[in-house]
Amino acid sequence: MEQIREFVEIYNIEIIIGILVAFFILLALYLIAEIRISKIKHRYNELVRGADGINIEELLIKNGYRIEQLRDDFSDLDKKMDNLDTKLTFAIQKVGFIRYNAFADMGSELSFSIAFLDNFLNGFVLTSIYGREQSTCYAKPIKNGKSIYPLSVEEMQAVDRAIKGELNVKSI
Repeated sequence: MEQIREFVEIYNIEIIIGILVAFFILLALYLIAEIRISKIKHRYNELVRGADGINIEELLIKNGYRIEQLRDDFSDLDKKMDNLDTKLTFAIQKVGFIRYNAFADMGSELSFSIAFLDNFLNGFVLTSIYGREQSTCYAKPIKNGKSIYPLSVEEMQAVDRAIKGELNVKSI
């Protein structure tokens, strides 16, 4: 301990100068760090405030909530679309139509048969027979593309056109 005291007494001015130099170097490093931090803070404040004074942090949080809400909305829309797809499979999707002369002495092909089928080939065929004295209209159910009632040639053609997806007005 005595040696340290003698060393300090001999070199006290050099030690004080060395401590002062170290202090000024640390002070300079501190000031440089403060200047850099203030520049980063200034840039950060410009970023979060935006050009119009809008706080970007709040904007990002609001957009996050909106994105979650949109995800929920898309999920609801997807469920509704699946529900509609299920309902549409039972809706009329296939139509077949044919016009013809029911009687040889009649012209203008005023009789017709039209088939309305869903995606499972279930539905009905509607036939209208036009005559000079009277017209008759009747329907026959169709299940899996067939009817339990006998179909005329024109009714079979209408069902066949519906199954094939032909909606042409063709005459025979």
